[in-house]
Amino acid sequence: MALIQSDCPNLKLIARGKVRDIYEFPGDESKLLFVATDRISAFDIIMKNGIPNKGKLLTQLSLFFFNKLQSIIPNHVITGDFDRILELSNLLLPYRDQLEGRTILVQKCKVLKCEAIVRGYLTGSAYKEYLKSGTVHEIPMPKNLLESSKFTEPIFTPSTKADIGSHDENIHPDKLAQVLDSEKLAEEIKTKSIEIYKAVNEHCEREESGLFLADTKLEYGEDLAHPGRLILIDECVTPDSSRFWASAEWAEGNKMTGFDKQVLRDWLLQENLDRSLPLDIPPSVIRQTWDRYCQAFQRLTGTPFVP
Repeated sequence: MALIQSDCPNLKLIARGKVRDIYEFPGDESKLLFVATDRISAFDIIMKNGIPNKGKLLTQLSLFFFNKLQSIIPNHVITGDFDRILELSNLLLPYRDQLEGRTILVQKCKVLKCEAIVRGYLTGSAYKEYLKSGTVHEIPMPKNLLESSKFTEPIFTPSTKADIGSHDENIHPDKLAQVLDSEKLAEEIKTKSIEIYKAVNEHCEREESGLFLADTKLEYGEDLAHPGRLILIDECVTPDSSRFWASAEWAEGNKMTGFDKQVLRDWLLQENLDRSLPLDIPPSVIRQTWDRYCQAFQRLTGTPFVP
C-alpha cells in the first residue's frame, strides 16, 4: 500500500510538496522533519495514486548522495536514523509505522526560490525548446543537434520554483541573480551544481554502474546560523529529480527511457491525457517505474534496495 499522505495530527504540518510532507520538529522550531511519501508527479502534476515504498527508496538514495557530496557542499541533513530521531523526541513514536525509513531530520534554512538544473544532454523540455528556437533556456545552441545529443560541457539551466499547482518557469542563467537578488549566490549555485553533476558521473563510472547522469535538478538554501552560507537541501540525485541513462543504450538521436520516471512521462504523452488534472497510474506503469527505480538504486549504491 502506497503512503499518499502522512497523517501525524500531533505534529505541526508546515507544508505538503509534490512528494514530501514537512513537519516542524517537536520542541525545536529550528529543525524540520522531511517525510518522503509515495506520491509521484509528472509535468508538475501530482498523480492520484503512488508507488509503494518509493519514498523510502528516495530517502535512502538522497542520504547516500548527500554523504558522497559533502566534500563539495554542506547539506541540511542532521540524521536519517529514525531511532536517533526518536531519542530526540518520543512524540514521534505513535507515527513510527508511517515515518520510519522515509524521514530525514534537517536543519531549517532559508529556501532559495529556484531550481538548479544541470544538463549534459539534449532531452525533455530542453529538446522541445531547441526544436522550436535553437536555444536551451534562451541559450543559443549549435545547429543540427539531435535528441539525446551530448553537450560539449554540462550547461546550467535554472528555473523558478513554483508553488504547488503552478508550473516552474525556465529562465536564462543570467536572470538567476535577479531572482535571488544576489550575484554571489547565483554564481555559487551554478558552480556547485556543475561540480555536483560531474562528481556523480565520476561516481557512476568509478563504480561501473552502467549508468550516467543525463541531467539533474538541485535545490539550495541559506544556512540561518551562517547567513550567506549555501547548503544543499530537499532531495539529492534521485530518479525523481534526475535522468539516469544506460551507457550501452545511448546514441545521438535515440529517445532514451531512463532509470527514472520517464516511463510515467511517456505514458502520459502517448495516451494524450489531460495533464492539467491528477490521474490514476495503471498498474503496468507503476510496475515498470518501480523496476527502473530499484535498478537505479542498486547500480548507483552497489546494494539492492530493502524497504
